[in-house]
Amino acid sequence: MAASPTAATMLPDALRMTLERAQAQVNALVLGKAHEVRLAFVALLAGGHLLIEDLPGLGKTTLARAMATTLGLDFQRVQFTSDLLPADVVGVSVFDPQARNFQFHSGPVFAQVLLADEINRAPPRTQSALLEAMAEHQVTVDGTTHSLPDPFFVIATQNPVDLAGTYPLPDSQLDRFLLRLTLGYPGEAAERDLLAGVDRRDLIAQTMPLLDTTDVRAARRAVLGVHASDALINYVQALLARSRKHPGVRVGLSPRAGLALLRAARAYALLLGRSHVLPEDVQALFGAVAAHRLVADAQAGSDASLAKAILHAVPVD
Repeated sequence: MAASPTAATMLPDALRMTLERAQAQVNALVLGKAHEVRLAFVALLAGGHLLIEDLPGLGKTTLARAMATTLGLDFQRVQFTSDLLPADVVGVSVFDPQARNFQFHSGPVFAQVLLADEINRAPPRTQSALLEAMAEHQVTVDGTTHSLPDPFFVIATQNPVDLAGTYPLPDSQLDRFLLRLTLGYPGEAAERDLLAGVDRRDLIAQTMPLLDTTDVRAARRAVLGVHASDALINYVQALLARSRKHPGVRVGLSPRAGLALLRAARAYALLLGRSHVLPEDVQALFGAVAAHRLVADAQAGSDASLAKAILHAVPVD
C-alpha cells in the first residue's frame, strides 16, 4: 500500500518555505505572539475571516497591518466610526446623466484583504453591510449583485464592548468570523524589545510582501486535502453536543460552527506539516473558534471560560 502523503508533499516546497517565512515576518513585527500569529494564518488558509478583540494599544491593528502587508494582496482599510454609512463600505450607484443610467462605484470592500478597524465603533446598520460580503463573498446594491475578489479576507479589530462608544456585533455577524483572537499584554522580554526598537508602523512600511494571490489559492486548496478521521469527526461532534447542554450556555454551537472548527483544524495541521488532523489541533483552536459563538447566561461568566470548560468536559476517545 502506498504511503499517505505528508502535508509537506501536499504543498510545493517553495510555497511551504514561503509560508514559514511569512509567519516569521509577522512574528518579527508582532512580538511575543507566535500562537496568535499562527491562528491568523489559519483563518486565512481556511478561507475564513479574523476578528481581533482587545483593549486599545495592545497590537490589534499592528497584527492586522502586518498580515495585510505580508500577504501581498490588494488591500483596503476602513476606519469604522459612528458616522460611517453602509455605502461608505460597499459602494453606491450614481446616476450618469450622459449614459442616462446608474453606474456602480465600488467601495473598499472590493479588496482581497479588508481591514475593518474598530468595527464595533460603527452602528449596527453599518456593521451589517459586511454581513453578506463575509458570508457570500458578494454584495447586493440596488438589486444588483456584485462578486468580490478571490481570495477575500476580512481582518476586523474591535474594542471590548464595555468601552465607551462601542456597539456589540450581532450574533449573526460574529458567526461569520472563523476565529476570534485576543492578544493580551506582551511578555516582559517582548515589551522590552518593543520599547527599545523601531516604531512598528515604520517597520511595517519597510516590509515586503512574501505571498500573492496564487500562493494563497494554492495553500487553501492544500487545506482541503488534509484528512480528518471518523474518530476526529466524532470528537468534534461530541464537543458540539456538549456545548448545547453545558451549564451556563443558553445557545450552544451550531453545525456551521462544527464545520468551521474542522476547516480551521485542517489549516492548523497543514501549517504544522501534517496531512491529517489530531485532537490536539482541535483543542488548540477550540476557544478561538467557539467562544464568540456561544451565548451564555447572564451569570455564567465569560464565553472564553465556558469554551474552556466545554473542552475539558469532553474526553478524547
